[in-house]
Amino acid sequence: MAVELGVLVVRPWPGTGLGRVMRTLLLLLWLATRGSALYFHIGETEKKCFIEEIPDETMVIGNYRTQLYDKQREEYQPATPGLGMFVEVKDPEDKVILARQYGSEGRFTFTSHTPGEHQICLHSNSTKFSLFAGGMLRVHLDIQVGEHANDYAEIAAKDKLSELQLRVRQLVEQVEQIQKEQNYQRWREERFRQTSESTNQRVLWWSILQTLILVAIGVWQMRHLKSFFEAKKLV
Repeated sequence: MAVELGVLVVRPWPGTGLGRVMRTLLLLLWLATRGSALYFHIGETEKKCFIEEIPDETMVIGNYRTQLYDKQREEYQPATPGLGMFVEVKDPEDKVILARQYGSEGRFTFTSHTPGEHQICLHSNSTKFSLFAGGMLRVHLDIQVGEHANDYAEIAAKDKLSELQLRVRQLVEQVEQIQKEQNYQRWREERFRQTSESTNQRVLWWSILQTLILVAIGVWQMRHLKSFFEAKKLV
């Protein structure tokens, strides 16, 4: 099972002030549900990868736990501590920003430095497969992006914030995340426009080249036919 986590695209809304308010509300609603909780199954040598579109300078936290299939009970049970998971994260430029071995249950964290599609891959360690017994491993994965990755209860206890101060901090971080998402959308739009212009330019030059080839073939055919008729003394 592979899941691609999408990015909300907010298109222009008619009007100026109203459009800005509606875009902000849509982003707030989307950010309120940003994250992904799922489970999947992997075999002994299988790797599962997920694509997450992330703005730059955004923190991502992933929590996972594993379960092994018990053939006698015919159900999944918590995996033994000896079974580990290897987590690898690559940025849009295919650079590895995280590669680490974890236990059967754990948490990984990374911060994006380049906007775009990040690849998150997980696979079990290959030295403990005697515990696997050829069965399937179930992995529960929860990915939180941006300000949703923050534990505000822990922040409030650490900084001794009141409920109002904590709420203000949440709103400030939400606004910062919205700005990052808007910058990311502008970056995607600019990239798409550059790709479209490049494609249009290539199509134009290819059309010109085809026209020149057709003209050259036509001229060559006319000269060849003229020389053929002259040789046969038909003209």
